Amino acid sequence: MSAGLRRMSGWMFSRHAHPLSAWSRWASTPLILVPVWTRRWSTLVPIGAWMALNPVLTPPRADDSAWATRAVLGEERWVTDHPHDRLAVLNAVNAAVLVAAMVPARRHDRLLTILGAATSMVLTLVSWHLYAGYYDQHREPMGRADTLTGW
Repeated sequence: MSAGLRRMSGWMFSRHAHPLSAWSRWASTPLILVPVWTRRWSTLVPIGAWMALNPVLTPPRADDSAWATRAVLGEERWVTDHPHDRLAVLNAVNAAVLVAAMVPARRHDRLLTILGAATSMVLTLVSWHLYAGYYDQHREPMGRADTLTGW
């Protein structure tokens, strides 16, 4: 990763690590299914804009005491370290669940669409738990995740 891209990523993650950004993005997960459900592909633009802008609309986090903050910072660290571990599998399963939820959304099967979105949201919370643990294990005493210690 280039130095410029690393700085931009760090800037984005510092804002997305604000609990308001993290939780509002998590709560927006069902919006991904709206274009499939409505069959109005024009809804992709505002939903895509929200998903792209959400991580940078909030100010930088004040500290790393919030669980959602530690989860986002752990995700940033995990992406940088790119270990091949259970989080990689969990992320793949989560993505597959959300893509699979598009089938019942297309068929207007309310129950299965809600179940798919809810399952994805639960899997996201499980990954946040693991990311927060990863962050906690890899941060320095001052709260910065600048030193690797192994996971």
